[in-house]
Amino acid sequence: MDVTDIKAFIPSKDYEISKSFYSEIGFDSEYVTDDLTLFQNGDCLFFLQRFYDESLASNFMLQICVSDIDEAFRVCSESKLKQKITAISQESWGKVFYLWGPSGELLHITQVGS
Repeated sequence: MDVTDIKAFIPSKDYEISKSFYSEIGFDSEYVTDDLTLFQNGDCLFFLQRFYDESLASNFMLQICVSDIDEAFRVCSESKLKQKITAISQESWGKVFYLWGPSGELLHITQVGS
């Protein structure tokens, strides 16, 4: 098997709010079906689905690697739809802050090697 790409399917409790949230933090959306939207930023893509299961959403995590964590933090802090955001912390491998999406999903926003 020669894997060429992997895309996550993010659950949404309120599909329209989740679509707005991901657009607000810098992703471009593309209609796929009434129940599926493709989001993209650069070469990175994921699907948002009109599907919600509380145990799945509350355990769903996605690492989003960025080139400038301070800029990412500014953009994410300004989102009106975020649930919660932490401060940027320095780790041995780089910097990270955590952002919860509208369905309870946890985004690890990281800048590796900084």
